[in-house]
This record gives sequence, structure tokens and C-alpha cells, in this order.
Amino acid sequence: MVEPVAVTPMVAFAAIGVGNTKGYELISSGSLEAFKIGRATRITWASVKQLVESAPRVAEAELRESAR
Repeated sequence: MVEPVAVTPMVAFAAIGVGNTKGYELISSGSLEAFKIGRATRITWASVKQLVESAPRVAEAELRESAR
């Protein structure tokens, strides 16, 4: 399967597990790279991957604490 070059905001936000408000904040801050084709907004898949790869890692103990 071919990896997409760009995706819709809905797909990008779902892929990283955030809602519209946080997703558009990430675009405004430059954490996600967006562009327009006519009226359609697209987000580069590379920026989605980069955001996930650069996110701080959570220790296993912290994950157990947040699950409570």
C-alpha cells in the first residue's frame, strides 16, 4: 500500500487521537504542516509522523497512574 503524502484534517487528527480544537491548535503552532488546495485543507503525513516521533515518551508507571 502506498503511504499518503497528505490527508484531511479529520484523518490526521484521528491518527494522533486529538479533536478538532487541539488539531487546529497544532496547525496554528506549526506542529502540523497544512496547506490548501482550493477550499480543501490538507495536512502532510510527514508532519503527522514527525509530531508522533518527536512527542515525549511516557514511562510505564505514569501510564498506570493516568489509567486510574
